[in-house]
Amino acid sequence: MKNLKFENMNIGETLMLVVIFFSIITFVKIMSSHFLKRKIIKTGHLDRAEILDQNTDVEIKKQVKYDQFPALKWGLVAFFGGLGFIAMEVLGMQYPMFKEYRSAMPYGIFFVSVSIGFLAYYFIMSKKMKE
Repeated sequence: MKNLKFENMNIGETLMLVVIFFSIITFVKIMSSHFLKRKIIKTGHLDRAEILDQNTDVEIKKQVKYDQFPALKWGLVAFFGGLGFIAMEVLGMQYPMFKEYRSAMPYGIFFVSVSIGFLAYYFIMSKKMKE
């Protein structure tokens, strides 16, 4: 049995792992939504069955709309992701061993920078919702 080490994974294996986990999560979400909707309909609450529709946003019912500006969200994510790539390139020029494929540091820098983009969007929207 092989030891699972992320440092030996190439980008293809990483993408395959992401796709598998995303597929499992999507499948579980769809099945749980289906069974819950079926149960609501069987109990006679047909007026509440639309809650589980994919096009109906539950957050709209609560009067909280955090995804009002999807272009802003994805623009910030792309901007900070680009900054992460720039930081990786600058670090790679100064430290040649940084560009080795066994290093997990570039992935960490990229995901942290994308997360900063999502957090920036969240703080902008939460400030806008308070106004």
